[in-house]
Amino acid sequence: MRVIGICRFSYPAHGGFRRMHDTLEEREAYLYHDTRMELRFRHFEALTLPSVAAQTNPDFTLLIVIGERMPKKWLDRLHDVTAPVPQIKIVPTPPLKHRLALQLAIQKELEGHDEESMQFRLDDDDAIGVDFVQKALFAARRTGRFRKESPRMAFEFNNGFSVNLSQEGLRVRPEFGGFLSCGLAVLFPAGDDKTVMNFGHHKLHHSMPMMIQPTPPMYLRAKHDDNDSGAKFQPKGLEPATDTQVTLIKERFNVSADQIASAFSAPLVPHG
Repeated sequence: MRVIGICRFSYPAHGGFRRMHDTLEEREAYLYHDTRMELRFRHFEALTLPSVAAQTNPDFTLLIVIGERMPKKWLDRLHDVTAPVPQIKIVPTPPLKHRLALQLAIQKELEGHDEESMQFRLDDDDAIGVDFVQKALFAARRTGRFRKESPRMAFEFNNGFSVNLSQEGLRVRPEFGGFLSCGLAVLFPAGDDKTVMNFGHHKLHHSMPMMIQPTPPMYLRAKHDDNDSGAKFQPKGLEPATDTQVTLIKERFNVSADQIASAFSAPLVPHG
């Protein structure tokens, strides 16, 4: 079974963002602004990358879709920080509708592989539990007989944390999400022409059976000023992480509060 994750990293898609721009050049100027890119990299390096690198089952591929005109200094940094993680594949892509671009990346990766695929989405500022791949595959094996009648099936780990990163370390809020994109995997039969990007994650249960697992905590969702979801989606109640939560997050996600505090103590690149 192939396991494929998909992540867009400042990809200048046509649509796919709540912040709209009239031209591709305006979109790229916004996405590649030094301050924004530094913020995205700090989250990616503190959350996404360590959680991917620490997967207990290393048999997966994470496709990172980027624009073909990402500035060299950021492209070099992306290659440098991902080089130690062999599962990561950077996929430069021309501007397309964002869902189509990610669908095509997955379909190309599956070419020549006549087997089931487990697919998942991951934002560049979120983290998954270190055993996400292992537990998703275990769930697929447990439901093998059931899937003879329903070959597509979604697996949701709905327990996690919203987090905010700063020079103080971690602020957190435990939560049980409902059909979020993080902590979610979808299994497709061999030869299926659909991908995880053909379905809205909030409505997956309208299209296929879903297995929901409330333990263990399986995702971290970063909340910060550059969230595309907008202020109205920002959760209240984020509190400084307790010692117990700091330890749990390190064990479950390979995410270090001390490293976060160190990384975020430096100022972001100033505007202008």
